[in-house]
Amino acid sequence: MRELLDVQKKLYPDLLAVMQQRYAVLKNIELLQPIGRRGLAVNSELTERNVRGEVEFLQRQGLIDVTSKGMHITNEGKLVIEQLAVFMHEASGSSVLEKQLKDKLQIGDVIIVPGNSDTDNWVKQEMGKACAVFLQKRIEPIQTIAVTGGTTIAAVAEAMKPFENAKACLFVPARGGIGEKEENQANTIAAKMARQAKGEYRLLYVPDPLSETSYQTMINEPTVNEILHIIKDADVVLHGIGDAMAMAKRRKTPDEVINELRTKKAVSEAFGYYFDESGKVVHKVRTIGLHLDDLSARKLVVTVAGGKSKAQAIASYFRQGKSDLLITDKAAAEEILKG
Repeated sequence: MRELLDVQKKLYPDLLAVMQQRYAVLKNIELLQPIGRRGLAVNSELTERNVRGEVEFLQRQGLIDVTSKGMHITNEGKLVIEQLAVFMHEASGSSVLEKQLKDKLQIGDVIIVPGNSDTDNWVKQEMGKACAVFLQKRIEPIQTIAVTGGTTIAAVAEAMKPFENAKACLFVPARGGIGEKEENQANTIAAKMARQAKGEYRLLYVPDPLSETSYQTMINEPTVNEILHIIKDADVVLHGIGDAMAMAKRRKTPDEVINELRTKKAVSEAFGYYFDESGKVVHKVRTIGLHLDDLSARKLVVTVAGGKSKAQAIASYFRQGKSDLLITDKAAAEEILKG
């Protein structure tokens, strides 16, 4: 395909540019529908005049419907997007970026979606869809999937669909609650994924973090101990990566610990561990759930994290953290590759 693209660029350079622009417009309509022309111009970074011309063309082709409430993608439009996805992925240079990032982070596989999730929420939706599609191919019947919290993993839950080849899967939270919005809690996400995938779920009702005394009391509770064993034996782990300072504030971390994290230059957080730029663990909070030591070789570990602002955190985690696949966005990938 790469050779064909190179020839096409030489013979029909304008054709590829037009295809990419129309594909981007279609994708924006699909993600943001119903949307008006002005909103589409802002999100696609085109002039309203260009948007008007593209909308008229796409409507004539039967790929979109224009109503008083805004534009909607048609079934034929969805089909065109699906058929062009691989071609556009190659044309955008994402496959080259994926290989470079895979080599730099020393990871089994990388999937990159366009955009920057720091500025555009639809990019998180695309990462969520990419993860859901990957799971459709990899999940086996009666497997247990442990999930962390956060807005990015919540986007995976939104995109989840029933597994075609895997029945009776169990979804569990990988950790307790950290006092954030309910929709971003690991418990809520696990339950939603189970409903979307037509699976089962178990919940873990413990706070995160815990004092030493509370921790010892909690892990000796029969119901907590039972679900903890299920979590630690999970076949698949889906997790995000947090910015160290942002996560410390969300956990309502005491000032002296925050000062310690600053002194030790913590940049990333995952599973309650805080890492510095070199990937060294500089602090660990007492949590009930998955720990780094639980990410054994037999588990399939999928990391979903993006945004230019998270590039340093992602690179930091991968200097030590175990993962088989990273799903990220183009802004984060380019920033990581800059070093």
